[in-house]
Amino acid sequence: MAPNLPPSPTKSTTSSDSRDSKASLQRYGTAGPAPQSPPSPRNSRKGQNGTAAQTEGSPLLEPESPSFDHTRSASLESLDSLDWEESKHEPEPSKSIFYLFILTLSIGGLQVCWATELSKGSPYLQSLGMSKSLLAFVWIAGPLGGVLVQPYVGIRSDNCRSRFGKRLPFMIGGALTTAISFLCLAWTREMVQAILGIFGANPDSNGVQVTSIVVAIIWVYILDFSINTVQAAIRAFIVDNAPLHQQEDANAWAGRMTGIGNILGYISGYEKLPKLLPWLGHTQMQVLCAIAAIAICSTVAISALSIRERDPRLGAPPSENPGLLSFFVRSFQSAKRMPLQIRRVCIAQFFAWLGWFGFLFYETTYVGQIKLNPYFASHPDLTPDEVDDAWEDATRYATFALLIFAIVSFLANVILPFFVHPTYAAPSTSATFSASNDRSSTKLTSTIRHQLSQVIARLEIKWLTLRRAWLLSHLMFALCMFSTFFIFTSTAATILTAIIGIPWAFSHWAPFALISAEIAKRDLETRRSASRLEEADPAANKQDDQAGVILGLHNVAISAPQILATLISSIIFKFAQRPRGEPYDTSVGWVLRLGGVAALLAAYFTYRIGEEGNVSRDDGGNSMRYERVEEGVVRGREVV
Repeated sequence: MAPNLPPSPTKSTTSSDSRDSKASLQRYGTAGPAPQSPPSPRNSRKGQNGTAAQTEGSPLLEPESPSFDHTRSASLESLDSLDWEESKHEPEPSKSIFYLFILTLSIGGLQVCWATELSKGSPYLQSLGMSKSLLAFVWIAGPLGGVLVQPYVGIRSDNCRSRFGKRLPFMIGGALTTAISFLCLAWTREMVQAILGIFGANPDSNGVQVTSIVVAIIWVYILDFSINTVQAAIRAFIVDNAPLHQQEDANAWAGRMTGIGNILGYISGYEKLPKLLPWLGHTQMQVLCAIAAIAICSTVAISALSIRERDPRLGAPPSENPGLLSFFVRSFQSAKRMPLQIRRVCIAQFFAWLGWFGFLFYETTYVGQIKLNPYFASHPDLTPDEVDDAWEDATRYATFALLIFAIVSFLANVILPFFVHPTYAAPSTSATFSASNDRSSTKLTSTIRHQLSQVIARLEIKWLTLRRAWLLSHLMFALCMFSTFFIFTSTAATILTAIIGIPWAFSHWAPFALISAEIAKRDLETRRSASRLEEADPAANKQDDQAGVILGLHNVAISAPQILATLISSIIFKFAQRPRGEPYDTSVGWVLRLGGVAALLAAYFTYRIGEEGNVSRDDGGNSMRYERVEEGVVRGREVV
């Protein structure tokens, strides 16, 4: 006899049935009588005589009614469940390496922009007559843009329902604004002189110089805000378009693109570009800015034309776009309801970037000072011009050290992901590829693919999860920072800078991969739940924590410590810095060592990040799938 299954939910016509349907809707998310969960087809029940009773999968039983939907009860599971891979829905297909390359290509163009601004921005602004104190005010634009712009862009892009997609309008608009800002910044002096020259102003007058500085500051802020707009959109674009099990791979490719962008930026700074590319400008800064503008526009265009976003108009309706005041309120509310896993990643990022700030902004000064110490000690009576010439040579040498640092970081991004055990397993080949593709695959291709997968599997270190690798990178960075006590030669300082490229590679991969996987898993569960509930209200499936706002808040955790580190560094420099041209100035060294302390705190909070669950045994010997540890409570569920 067939099992007594409940009928398929239907809309009621009587008032009594309507009330039952309404109650069922509140409980199960769909209209109709509340379905009773049938016994699991995988479990067997023993009868009174101790023998195993027939299971629902037994051939002695009639097949189930096709109208019953077993997945309704599954839709009630927590979003934190790790059984998403066991869903009856077809898993997301794996993407090719070329797809991931195109998806993350725009990150490379974005990094060329950052490298151009950070490496050549200060000398260019000083050439306009800007003082160092004013320069510090200007460069706070980057962290300020990260704190304010990226969360706002994240919220707006989450609510975007353009037919072009959620993220593409912000990527394209931000890229165009970035390109225009670069060109206007590089030609600021010429434009100001030309405009004021119409009114008879002397190009060399103090008024023209002050006007040029003011206009340059305005363009720097526009540039930083537009770069942050592109960055927020690109990061969310990667999360939205990479499958859950390939989030780590996608962010590894993003790290590789970052490394390539850094290398291209540093190499471009070495060459005498006006002689090589005279049609792009007359100065080094003008040509570099033109190259950066071309890089960001071309890479964003390739990604936009090659990757098709899901149509946002088919999803949940957008919430109201916030104004300025409501934006801060909404950001605070989003931070409060942020998932614990993502919150802990953000806390670890706060302390990590408190340590990275000193290295990124002052490593050139640190290496240059070590190289100049013997020279300054043997030449105590140098003129200011001679000191400037010495520092110019030392800065060029330090930039070479950063180039090696960028190369090591790129190689680490290419090689190290093969040794890290993936958090999520890819779907089986049968679920990923269609039957026609399987039939068309040659035996040789299948053999090569199988052998390649075996080689990659042998490289994986099973205990080395992404979280543990990130934790080790914090400890490695802290050790490097504390080793500055024992660095006395420029060669040793260069080697130290190169080694730091390894933890830097993880800083561009691990936290983004951990957060992206969490977002993608929740998004996947939300979409699957919506597909199970045939009559569900679309508004009920609205996802509070979408990629844009979460990644924006994550960037706040990156940018805010840079502002704090600027203040701390200023205090250290005030008490420890020696006059320019004197040997053995250790002020930068103390900034780096303080960064090592921050890295240890980052390692502690990384240790507290939950690890994805493993299958183990409970006290009764039953198989339990343990989920991540949250607030000291281990939650498990029986694996059947």
